[in-house]
Amino acid sequence: MKEISCKLLVIGAGPGGYVCAIRAGQLGVDTVIVEVGKPGGTCLNVGCIPSKALIHAAEEFDKVSHMAGGKSPLGISLSAPVLDLGKTVAWKDGIVSRLNSGVAGLLKKAGVKTVHGWATFRDGKTVEVETETGSQVIRAETIVIATGSAPVELPFLPFGGSVISSTDALALSAVPKKLAVVGGGYIGLELGMAFAKLGADVTVVEALPRVLAQYDAELTRPVVKRLAALGIEVMAGAKAKGLSTKGDALLVETADGKNAKVSADKILVTVGRKPVTEGWGLDQIDLDRSGKFIRIDDQCRTSMRGIFAIGDVTGEPMLAHRAMAQGEMVAEIVAGHKRSWDKRAIPAVCFTDPELVTVGLSPEEAKAQGEIKVGLFPFAANGRAMTKLGEDGFVRVVARADNHLVLGIQAVGQGVSELAAAFGLALEMGSRLEDIAGTIHAHPTQGEGFQEAALKALGHALHI
Repeated sequence: MKEISCKLLVIGAGPGGYVCAIRAGQLGVDTVIVEVGKPGGTCLNVGCIPSKALIHAAEEFDKVSHMAGGKSPLGISLSAPVLDLGKTVAWKDGIVSRLNSGVAGLLKKAGVKTVHGWATFRDGKTVEVETETGSQVIRAETIVIATGSAPVELPFLPFGGSVISSTDALALSAVPKKLAVVGGGYIGLELGMAFAKLGADVTVVEALPRVLAQYDAELTRPVVKRLAALGIEVMAGAKAKGLSTKGDALLVETADGKNAKVSADKILVTVGRKPVTEGWGLDQIDLDRSGKFIRIDDQCRTSMRGIFAIGDVTGEPMLAHRAMAQGEMVAEIVAGHKRSWDKRAIPAVCFTDPELVTVGLSPEEAKAQGEIKVGLFPFAANGRAMTKLGEDGFVRVVARADNHLVLGIQAVGQGVSELAAAFGLALEMGSRLEDIAGTIHAHPTQGEGFQEAALKALGHALHI
């Protein structure tokens, strides 16, 4: 059995793991990373990247579909488009493959040794990796656990056949005629809206009183409006109960307690994700838990000396950029640098239509801390949004009433995901309303809505 030693061992080459390994390598730390699949983890291979590719393809198809028969207000007319989903999936896979190669190249450039296989802990300093060529033992001074998360499977709707996960949905060879989506969170709505644009008859079943319940109702209203426009039926307050005997329908208990059947060729279950904490020898080491997640401190240290944990395995928010920030910080700590991170400025983006962006506190959360000022600017008053046929939505800024310190920023609208960087920077820099209002924003852009929202909070909006 081969044995190697290193200063840092990273288990998992998802966004958190590979960033941690690359940064450690750049800092001269002798680093090994272990990954059983392709580099990039869930995000790159079966999550963020491929889903955004499918969403973009769906948007383009929907756009040209509305131009058929001269229905476009832009004066563009063409014949009805035809979709080849197999070709779309191949294009998506090509992007994933390019990024896989890119990550592998970056690891190599940083001097990181990659071991392909499944790692199992022997003790707090040693893991055994099952590779294609046999077993390999790796001894490390420091270990980073970055094993990520996996889709939650419902016991009464196990994955297989017509019941699919988000991973399966991104590899379909044909658009289902009827799609039932169990779970009205961001994953369910992102994919549900995409398939509706591609021609599927979509029904969303959500147990809570409304979809996207993690966001406030004012923010999600334009999305709910768009769901209706796309012909998507939303069954709120309803519970999925199982599969019909023939396997061609989802059994549902409606909000009023009645039984119903939702006819479906495919049933997409998107009720959340769970940390991958099994199968790699957690019983051999003594790590404290926070519920089902690994408990960490503000520097991602676990309860065992020399073991860090980052990313989805450590809890919410399960976001790739959170994992990346944690990975970079841990690498620098291992290299002897003084580092910490601020969790207040982690943007969250929902790639529905229209898109949602939040960073910091919502108005309700901020109000619980004291008196606040809120400024909201609608895209219906924004010239650039008008020229893009994207007038639904707004930018909203939340600040303290006494000193105008910005506590949170939210937006809903076409393409607002690209405003996430500006929102995050404003919070990270400790901006006040006057800072945002006094920053010259280019015209005509949707970003002007950010400045106008700050002006509105200050009581002197210029364009509303």
